[in-house]
Order: sequence, then C-alpha cells, then structure tokens
Amino acid sequence: MQYHLDTIPVWEAMEWKMECPLCGLEHKTEAEEIKRALGASVMEPSVRIEFNQRGVCREHQPMLFHQQNRLGHALLMDSHAKEQLVKLEKLQKQADADSKGRTSLFSKGSSVDSILDVLHDMNEHCVVCEAIATHMARYHFTFLHLWKTNADFQAAWKGSHGVCLPHSVALLESAQKHLNLTQQNALAAELLGFLTQHLSADEQDLDWFTRKFDYRNQDAPWGNSKTALERVVNRLRGWCIGDTSYPKRNNHTAP
Repeated sequence: MQYHLDTIPVWEAMEWKMECPLCGLEHKTEAEEIKRALGASVMEPSVRIEFNQRGVCREHQPMLFHQQNRLGHALLMDSHAKEQLVKLEKLQKQADADSKGRTSLFSKGSSVDSILDVLHDMNEHCVVCEAIATHMARYHFTFLHLWKTNADFQAAWKGSHGVCLPHSVALLESAQKHLNLTQQNALAAELLGFLTQHLSADEQDLDWFTRKFDYRNQDAPWGNSKTALERVVNRLRGWCIGDTSYPKRNNHTAP
C-alpha cells in the first residue's frame, strides 16, 4: 500500500510535548471523524452508503450522541437500521427453516455457522474506527520517514518522552513494512529505552503516591506523584484517563 507523505500533522504532534504524541494525534483524528460524520457529509450519498453498511461501534456512539445533533445522528442510524433489518430478516427465514428440521444445526458447516458469520460481520465494523485506522497507518509511515531522514525530527524525538506501549507496537509493526532490518532494530532499541526509562520513573512516583496514604508520610511532599496513576495507565494502555482536553501544550505533562 502506498501512503501519502503528510509531515505537518506529525510535526505538530511532536510540538505538543505530550507523553505520547501519537496518542494526541489519534485523539485529534477521532474528534475530526466524529464531527465529519455528523457534519455536512451526513447528506453525501457516499458517506450515507458507507455508514449504512458499517455503522458505528459502541465506543463511538456516545461521542456522536454528545455532539448534540440528534437529527443528524437519527438520520444516520435510521438508514443503518433499515439495512441491518434486511439482513436480519433473511437470517430469520433461514433459522426458521432450519428449526423445522430441514438441516442439522449441529452438522459441520451448519447454517448456524453462516448465521454467526453474518452476525459477527454486522457487529464488528465501525466507519469511525476504520477511518482512524487508515489515518494512523499513514501517520505511522510518515513518522518513520521523518525518523530515518530528518535530523531535526530525530532531535525532537530524542528530546521527547517517546510513545505509549500500544503505539510502540504500532510503530514497530509499520517499521517491518517500511524500514530495513538495521533501522528496525535501532527503532526498537529507542522505543524500548523510552518505555523503560519513563515507566520506571512513573512507577516510582506511583509507588510514592500509594505510600502518601500512610499517616507516617502525611507531611512529606507529594513530588510528581499526584499524576502518576494517569501517567502509568496512559503509558501502558494509551491515552484513556485523566485530562482529555486537546491538545496539551505544556511541556512534558501526562495526557
């Protein structure tokens, strides 16, 4: 797959000075896709067709709902529900026929298998998730291109906090496609170095946070421990708790 090289968003993410710039970029992309889904594109036939076929997952439905555009949300869901009903009605006819003994529900390759295949397919797609994944694949490619070719980016990267564990995985998976073996090994060493260094510091802060609840330490200073829980969770699982305002612009603060 060929990716368009768009360096500006990746550079901007590095300049936000977040614990994980790719988390910030992913949240920005998610917010834009949510707005796009309920914006003027609601009435575009291509968007409606895509939404009708795939729908939106459980995680992104509340985000659509909180946009306070109930009519737009309702229009999208109404057309999606109509298409899903067509599929369900076909499945119901198949199940009704099978329940009358025309086929064995427990035989190899039974109709239950095919019914489950369709139900899984109906349940596992999300236009927002898929759009984010497409954008992030391009950003990972761009990140790697800058990492291997741009000295200024290398300097910014080395002065950063690295990226979270999930985005370390994503970058290494992308590196297997776009970097040679020597470059892959160098990137892996840098990613693991950042993760080990900063998670170690975060864990020490988190340990002190728990010790502060001992009455013997009540007068001791908190240090950097008050945000340690957020930093540990977000570094291990990606930006998911704490301050979710976007973007973070103060230096070296947890997302």
